[in-house]
Amino acid sequence: MRTMLNRVFVANRGEIAVRIVKACHSLGIEAVVGFSEPDRGSLAAQIADRAVCIGPGPTAASYLSQGRLISAALGTGCDALHPGYGFLAENASFAELCGDNDLTFVGPTPENVKSMGNKLEARRLAQAYDIPLAAGSVRINDFSHAEAIADDIGMPLLFKAAAGGGGRGIRIVRDRAELRGAFEQAAAEAQAAFGDRALFMERYIENARHVEVQILADIQGNVVHLAERDCSLQRRYQKMVEEAPSVGLADDLRAEIHAAAVRLTQKIGYVSAGTVEFIVDLDRGSFYFLEMNTRIQVEHPVTEMLTGVDIVAEQLRIAAGLPLSVKQEDVALGGHVIECRINAEAPARGFNPSPGRVMRWRPPTGDHIRLDTHAFEGWVISPYYDSLLGKLIVRGQDRPAAVERMSEALATFEIEGPETTLPFLSYVFDKPDFREGHFNTRWLEAIAPGFAADAA
Repeated sequence: MRTMLNRVFVANRGEIAVRIVKACHSLGIEAVVGFSEPDRGSLAAQIADRAVCIGPGPTAASYLSQGRLISAALGTGCDALHPGYGFLAENASFAELCGDNDLTFVGPTPENVKSMGNKLEARRLAQAYDIPLAAGSVRINDFSHAEAIADDIGMPLLFKAAAGGGGRGIRIVRDRAELRGAFEQAAAEAQAAFGDRALFMERYIENARHVEVQILADIQGNVVHLAERDCSLQRRYQKMVEEAPSVGLADDLRAEIHAAAVRLTQKIGYVSAGTVEFIVDLDRGSFYFLEMNTRIQVEHPVTEMLTGVDIVAEQLRIAAGLPLSVKQEDVALGGHVIECRINAEAPARGFNPSPGRVMRWRPPTGDHIRLDTHAFEGWVISPYYDSLLGKLIVRGQDRPAAVERMSEALATFEIEGPETTLPFLSYVFDKPDFREGHFNTRWLEAIAPGFAADAA
């Protein structure tokens, strides 16, 4: 067994690339960053031990080019590759290609990625291991099939892409008259995003919370959970605010959710960091398996700040063949933690992207405040990539204290140049329903028009 990785190639960009470099350095591992032409002056490239260009701005020729990434990793003498999130992080063929080239893939096995990446296979495995599932269907390839089984599931229902997630290929149907249009839209989006137009259907839960459990598992068979995060505040299925622990969950339900996540992880022989996601039906007090993300999550700092466990460092340790450095009985929760995603978007204009140069960057500082970012004054936000500028994370002794600390941090965060989501987030934190924990997965989109009207 090796004692630790020697040199890791970071096959990603933005704040997660910065995060991985820092985790490598904390363990005495060298980090090499691959950057595209627009990212040449990026913060990740600046702080890495070495940085190499992997291609032009378009992702197909850089961050999604498997051959270029492998060549760059081998050419710089790396013995491992960390994919971060997005891009190729959940691409089983890329994980296999790394192995074929004697590069340790810092993530789960290709088999793990395949089984959980296909949502129908993931549902089948969850059912086999007694994980609760919402009523749903098998694979649907044509509209006549969908029409024939829609009544069995009942309204409202969801069309979902069978081959992927991330909010792509999802449509809500509340009336049979909407069925054909929703099917065609979801199938077209699934084809564009995943190269597969196959869908499945699932009962839609109107009054729901999105709760996910952070998992760590090593090759020795040790599995621990690091409690849950509430990710219910979403816009178009993209998370904007996350917090931990989840507010309003009964203790017995919370324990059942943790146990289900651990059971699934153990049964499929999962290795590395992962997240098991669930939908909680607030009206029935029940929960259902949603999916498993076989990668580091954007919102992992919430759990790191809550538990003190460095999840990215654990990923690196696991990839080196080392056992987890933490046992379940060692996991202690410290207060309440909230994360806000700061995006270069214009909330008053439909959250349109707002690329351009950052003219002023003055983030809040203080105890129990963390900022994961790649932005700095003078940095140019490229139109090629995701609009995420950074993640602001705060901790309080309890939820009210955390809400107050985040409200203050948002109000003192100064960014000039691009429009950002800061004003909208402050609007959210001022809402009594949010402060009192009275929200579900539909709440954020419901209040967004009010913000736009006030800003007009």
